[in-house]
Amino acid sequence: MSELINLILKRRSCRAFSEKDVLESDVKQILECALSAPSGMNYQTWSFVAIMNREKIQKLAKAVGKALNRENYNMYNPSVLILTTNDKESRFREVDNACAMENIYLAANSFGLGCVWINQVKDCFDVPEVRQFLTDFGIPENHGVYGCAAIGYKAQEPAAKEIKGKGIIVK
Repeated sequence: MSELINLILKRRSCRAFSEKDVLESDVKQILECALSAPSGMNYQTWSFVAIMNREKIQKLAKAVGKALNRENYNMYNPSVLILTTNDKESRFREVDNACAMENIYLAANSFGLGCVWINQVKDCFDVPEVRQFLTDFGIPENHGVYGCAAIGYKAQEPAAKEIKGKGIIVK
């Protein structure tokens, strides 16, 4: 089995991170992988912002939690949070960012890092308190956040989950 196939099959979402910081050089390579994802008609209307400051991540999490009425929301306390953003008018915005998120997941896994998709920012990116953080992070007003990758060293190895979907071959 190829190394890539093994990486894909062993990937699991991680929801418990250690306090160890992720290397900036690893984050740069993860961002390169995100930027190398396919995009509809190759428009590449996306942007990726990596926050490597736990205090800033938690301030954003608090604003998101308040906007969504989720007390003590903390995005699993990651070392890094990558915001995947895209032009709100792009017809490919969510699928393009989903492709990039998969590249982020696999790249993080290749470095021995855990990763989990955070969806909640998608539901409140234009709430003023949340938007202020996004603006401060350099995200343009015309961009929405269509996924976030919480990344860090695993506090524990995630358990394998039952595969429920089906793969069908038609001849």
